[in-house]
Amino acid sequence: MKKDSTFRKLMYFASQCKDKMTVSVILAVLGVACGMIPYFAAANITVKIIDGNSDFRQLSYVVLAALAGYTGKVGFNALSTSISHSAAFTILKNIRVKFAEKLSKVPLGYVLENPSGELKTIMVDTVEKLEEPLAHVIPEMTSNLLVPIFVLLYLFYLDWRMALISLVTIPMGMLLYKLIMKKYVYYYKKYVQAGNVMNSNVVEYVNGIEAIKAFNQSSTSYKKYSDSVENNCDAVTAFFKNTLFLYTAVMYVTPEALLFVIPSGLYFYINGTLALSVFITCIILCFGLLTPLVQAMQYTDSIASMGTIIGQVYQILDKEELKRPSQYKKLKNYKIKFQDVTFSYDDTEILKGISFDTVPRRMTAIVGPSGSGKSTIAKLIASFWEASGGRITIDDVDVKDIPLKQISDVISYVSQENFLFNTSIKENIRIGKEGASDEEIIEAAKKASCHDFTMCLQNGYETEAGEAGKHFSGGERQRISIARAILKNSPVIVLDEATAYADPENEAIIQESISHMVKGKTLIVIAHRLSTITTADNIVVVNQGKIEAQGTHEKLLENCNLYRKMWEAHIGTKDKDEIKGGEKYA
Repeated sequence: MKKDSTFRKLMYFASQCKDKMTVSVILAVLGVACGMIPYFAAANITVKIIDGNSDFRQLSYVVLAALAGYTGKVGFNALSTSISHSAAFTILKNIRVKFAEKLSKVPLGYVLENPSGELKTIMVDTVEKLEEPLAHVIPEMTSNLLVPIFVLLYLFYLDWRMALISLVTIPMGMLLYKLIMKKYVYYYKKYVQAGNVMNSNVVEYVNGIEAIKAFNQSSTSYKKYSDSVENNCDAVTAFFKNTLFLYTAVMYVTPEALLFVIPSGLYFYINGTLALSVFITCIILCFGLLTPLVQAMQYTDSIASMGTIIGQVYQILDKEELKRPSQYKKLKNYKIKFQDVTFSYDDTEILKGISFDTVPRRMTAIVGPSGSGKSTIAKLIASFWEASGGRITIDDVDVKDIPLKQISDVISYVSQENFLFNTSIKENIRIGKEGASDEEIIEAAKKASCHDFTMCLQNGYETEAGEAGKHFSGGERQRISIARAILKNSPVIVLDEATAYADPENEAIIQESISHMVKGKTLIVIAHRLSTITTADNIVVVNQGKIEAQGTHEKLLENCNLYRKMWEAHIGTKDKDEIKGGEKYA
């Protein structure tokens, strides 16, 4: 879509409610038209009184017409607003659904790498700001621009000179309006962007308040937070400073046509070329002509916000998607192969042409120093990212030719920080298999060693996990996540440092849980505790984005200096009995 086609982009989300929007506009036009009736009535009454017609019955009919017009204005506007709000909420729903669909199609790594506060701000808060412009700008601005055209035509019918004079300030007002919109859109965009950054940092600040307090930091010394607050203040100040004067000028100049209409009409009347009744009618209708135009200009802020918000939404919606087919492929052994795979993120090369094979239905471990690219390999296997170069295959089928849904079905990815939803333990486990019975959930929980602690809770499996699982310890969350993966029962398991933050007691429990999950499956383990992968059928040593060596534990101790140093550093921190007790996943 064209960059400046904000209206067309909005209409893309309005397919379900175009009829509602049309009806809303029609009702708004009728409302403004009814609002013009009192002006015509006032002109009619004034002319009748000047002409000496004081018939109460005739005047009362005109007053009733004015009252009916005002009532119609209120009624039609209320109906229009009600329908337009319904349409606006439908559009917001469609935007958010499309937003969620997009996040499911872009590389998952993009979602994980973005601050949660930023995406939340756009998806919830920023999109919500569209509700008022959608509900009011389209119907009300349309009607406030259409009705004056009909009034102007009537003025031309009465006297073409007065009609032209009534328009004399409008070109000047439009010129000022054009000037203000250039600045308005620019500074409003800066204002919104600064607000989004501040909101994102506020979320981060609140989430990190424990660390901030623990290290005796304050809001002012937490530079990222305080800077974003100051930048937001500067952006708001710059917005008003650069737009307020022109906006005030527009609102002052546009309705000042009476300064020309009254003296000109008086001149025509004195010279006998303009009837008094027409003169009075033109003065009164001039109010009715300019009032809707001024109201339309008051939507300047809403117009600017719509363009900015839609621009932000499309920054996400225009992100390149993972392009995968829909037709499932036949997979049998689930052998995963990396062939000269490269990967870059933000112009930084992370993987530099790595090649290795996993062992089907057995364990393959990937180890290396921090920042060597281990977790990137795990995420590429799970199709969180697309490789920059080379090929990743499953049973010699390029993963780019395998549907994402099939990848999700065949691969279970368990990380060190698995997310629990704010729902019951039972429903958190059921995510692994839609429609799973309670018996299946309990069986998976038993295998994951989380049944016993769950049954000790007051509400058992109905216990709420809390936001992001905050009601449970890290080890308990991990076991619930493993129960979810056991229930999923996929043929490939990727463990991305699944026990990295577990204490020795929990690590032993988690490893026992994992042993129930991985029997007969292709297992890829990203590990920093080497004692947990000594029995792996193949250990891949990664260093600075390249493969340093690969082989069994014994061979690597003999042939790989880096692995030997890592092993010596590891055993230096562990008791021999602890090593012996935690040697195996399977």
